[in-house]
Amino acid sequence: MLTDIQVSQRVAPYTEALERFADANPQSLMVPGHGCTPNAGGDHLAQVFGERLVQLDVPLMLDGIDLGSDSPLAQAQRLAAEAWGARRTWFLTNGASQGNRTAAFAVRGLGERVLMQRSSHSSFTDGVLLAGLIPAFIAPNVDHEHGIAHGLTPEALGEALATEAEAGRDVHSVYVVSPSYFGSTADVAGLARVAHSHGAALIVDGAWGAHFGFHEDLPESPAKLGADLVISSTHKLAGSLTQSAMLHLGETEFADRLEPLVARSYTMTSSTSASAILMGSLDAARHALVNKHDEIGEAIRLSEALRDRLRLSEHYSVISDGFGAFPDIVATDPLRIPIDVSRLGQSGHWVRDRVIAEHGVYFEMSTATAIVAVIGALAAPDLDRVMAALEEVAAESDALRGDTAAAGVSEGNTTAFPELPEAGTLRMLPRAAYFAESIVVTAHQAIGQISADTLAAYPPGIPNLVPGEEITEETVTFLQAVAASPTGFVRGAADPLVATFRVVRDPLTASAN
Repeated sequence: MLTDIQVSQRVAPYTEALERFADANPQSLMVPGHGCTPNAGGDHLAQVFGERLVQLDVPLMLDGIDLGSDSPLAQAQRLAAEAWGARRTWFLTNGASQGNRTAAFAVRGLGERVLMQRSSHSSFTDGVLLAGLIPAFIAPNVDHEHGIAHGLTPEALGEALATEAEAGRDVHSVYVVSPSYFGSTADVAGLARVAHSHGAALIVDGAWGAHFGFHEDLPESPAKLGADLVISSTHKLAGSLTQSAMLHLGETEFADRLEPLVARSYTMTSSTSASAILMGSLDAARHALVNKHDEIGEAIRLSEALRDRLRLSEHYSVISDGFGAFPDIVATDPLRIPIDVSRLGQSGHWVRDRVIAEHGVYFEMSTATAIVAVIGALAAPDLDRVMAALEEVAAESDALRGDTAAAGVSEGNTTAFPELPEAGTLRMLPRAAYFAESIVVTAHQAIGQISADTLAAYPPGIPNLVPGEEITEETVTFLQAVAASPTGFVRGAADPLVATFRVVRDPLTASAN
């Protein structure tokens, strides 16, 4: 017999409300300018995207869709909270980046000090600057062979919080990343217990784990493990459209204080013309995750099959097979497959570029030694095509390495991910450095000076520099190598090739101000 929760999760109230509006054949004299009608202003869009998209692209503030205390939109967000195990959920149409900024604004209401994992996404650093938070940093465990930042152990978090408290800097919120870009998952329940024991709320950047909790072979949803706020990038692996995401408020000791803070902060970061298409895709994705258990199981089976085929290859290996060596990793997302390509003698950038150009097979990201495959929770990729592309590229690499005439062929960027700065190495507070008078200097001149910008190599978007940190030669070399690679760019750089850096002109004067 179905429970009330199971019955309620079988509907998609917001998506269904959009469909009712479209099916009523309205005559629109309001925005958007395409009139929600393919033949009366929206034909240019319908020819590219289809008629239904034009019909469903409706504005906000419509009765029966988003107006009212129990509107279909409110119902959809309530069902999402129920599905992910949260007290309350907000739909985001500017990605998990919006969720990060919203969370930063919200926790400022708890206090000004935040302890953040140094491998946090640059959008949270943006939020720290905007909210006027005072950050301290804690370094994650790092796989130095592959340059991969993983997560934190509860013990490391406890030590860092105790150190801050002993120095008279009580921390009010903690920001951690789980899962990582490579699928490593931390002990969120343990981290929550430690943060709460020190009087701090726990924010979990769960952007890559939006599908967690919807199958027994997946890790649990962080909202069910004691996290106070969870940033969930639903479009990544959970099946909604690009740029749609969610922010979950956990049912914790901080919930009563945080709920109004998040609600107020959300109004500062959300659009007053939020996309109905994106919000409808969130409702549809939630409905699918809850009701397509077998399809999720098939995606997991395919991901394991790909791992098995990679293990049999003489050219590739699976990096996550070694995750057991890291104490911070308590589980692995099966739908992310980090692949070691170092046996080829080529960089991951070279391999990813070749499989795209020659075979039309796209991997999520590349590093000096790896490429990363992502299989959506409801996806079913053609593994034969994937493996054929990888093996043909491996054969091409073997031929290049054995051909003396190809001595001039570049093996791509093999510059290692630089060491992340240790905690307490900020020379200025980020907000002070960001708003200080700055100048643009050459990369060589920048070494030893204080960065005025956040610079983050994409992928994965981890800040290699935040405002207030000293620029090192190692970081300059890495960022320039990423900028020169065919698949990377550096967010926040003063120029596309990172030949110049924006630095604080007079640190002593800026710090005094």
